[in-house]
Amino acid sequence: MRLNIITPEGTLVDQEIDRVEFPGAKGRFVVLKDHAPIISSLVEGVIVFGQDGSVHIKSGFVEVHDNQIIACVEL
Repeated sequence: MRLNIITPEGTLVDQEIDRVEFPGAKGRFVVLKDHAPIISSLVEGVIVFGQDGSVHIKSGFVEVHDNQIIACVEL
């Protein structure tokens, strides 16, 4: 899967990953390969991805579609 995390300042993450965990507005959720399409708002917390990647965010939203994951966030 391709993960893109973007901020108003620019691209923070652009890499291939096998799983990612988000702090969703209704609780944490994990995205794995071939996940159903989804758009979700994000709350303050940590996005965890790959073997050891993580980003602390204040808010944002994420779209998952065809193994492409795009998260627009505020840090």
